[in-house]
Amino acid sequence: MMAERNEVENDDYRQALNASARLLRANRPGEAVEVLEPLHTQHPHDPDIAINLGGALIMQRKWDRAVRVLLPAARQHMKNAMLWTNLAAAYLGSLETAGPKQQQQAITAYEQALRADPKAPNVHYHLGLIYKEQGNLTQASALFQRALEVNPKDKDARRWLDRLSELIVAAAQERTPDAPPSADESE
Repeated sequence: MMAERNEVENDDYRQALNASARLLRANRPGEAVEVLEPLHTQHPHDPDIAINLGGALIMQRKWDRAVRVLLPAARQHMKNAMLWTNLAAAYLGSLETAGPKQQQQAITAYEQALRADPKAPNVHYHLGLIYKEQGNLTQASALFQRALEVNPKDKDARRWLDRLSELIVAAAQERTPDAPPSADESE
């Protein structure tokens, strides 16, 4: 009897998780949340539920709620790069409006994602965006370069790397005063 119940619960769990994934792919995060919240109540540290529910909340721009879902699961599953990546996105919210505290929380979570998986998709790219936003162009360039090493087809990382290279060269030229004419030129 107990084995039957566990099998039914596992089947319900898989069906709900698969349904939520389909809803997320269809850009229907509100419906995904409705499917996932009861599961999350039953299994608050389940990484798959937390990833999907956190992702649905992020899509709805409910970043604080997403953090409350993702943080406990991430702490329970330190080596799950996707949990940390989603947690970083939840901490950051919108990059354009994120303050220094949110940016630092996101950086810390992204770094944990990289400790879990040094080739975690898009993590170097998103770190590069944060450092670019902060004005740290050298660090941003290094991260966009690393993003290209992880995924050589990342056109956005390539575009930012090229753009930042131009900005870094221009900034260096502005800082370097014109050299005095050489002895040959002054005669």
